[in-house]
Amino acid sequence: MTLFRSILFDFLMFALVPIIGILGLPIALYSRGGTYWVMRQYARTVLFLLRVLCGLSVEVRGTPPQGNVMIAAKHQSFLDVMVLFLNVPRARFIMKQELRWVPVFGFYTMRIGSTPVSRGKKGKAVSAMTRDVESKKGEAGQLIIYPEGTRTLPGAPPAYKVGAGVIYTRLGQECCLVATNVGAFWPRRGWRRRPGVAVVEFLETIPVGLELHDFMDTMQTGIETASNRLLQETGFPVAPAD
Repeated sequence: MTLFRSILFDFLMFALVPIIGILGLPIALYSRGGTYWVMRQYARTVLFLLRVLCGLSVEVRGTPPQGNVMIAAKHQSFLDVMVLFLNVPRARFIMKQELRWVPVFGFYTMRIGSTPVSRGKKGKAVSAMTRDVESKKGEAGQLIIYPEGTRTLPGAPPAYKVGAGVIYTRLGQECCLVATNVGAFWPRRGWRRRPGVAVVEFLETIPVGLELHDFMDTMQTGIETASNRLLQETGFPVAPAD
């Protein structure tokens, strides 16, 4: 029954993208604020279905940033994306290039000012990403980046990429760290959604002015330590740090 409910949830989650996206198109085209409103209706509906069908809810800890900041977050599933989006006022994302071309979904992500990145080109990708981010530096909002560049398995060895550090040094903004354990309930692979209470936690903010190396160390240590702590709360086995 749990698997059936999980499959039904996934079907509805994907089906709602064109339904809500197309119905909300006039509002989204009217203003960027309207775009955020439509996207929040989708995210709230999905979280409601997740709670009702799968018995999975989300607890948000810490204080979400409200000003113009960079957010570096652990990424384990689509769930943490929606929770972040609902808890900051004007989120925009660093996202993989392929998502830009997904019907309806891609339009909305670009409409809020997200930055697509071609992950296979490394140095060129970082340069292009940095140029796009700098061109939007004057826009209000919270720039969300996933420093590992993709969804990760809970407890997997970290693989942080330098792109987050480059953006931090170029933007000259504080960086709020975010940890999560959502992958223990909504895995990267598979259909089953485990009932329980997943946690997304807003952590300390790294001040402006750190050197690249110091920023990378502080970011990785902060996110990994907190995410492993949250995983341990669920009973998920976590390998001890070296």
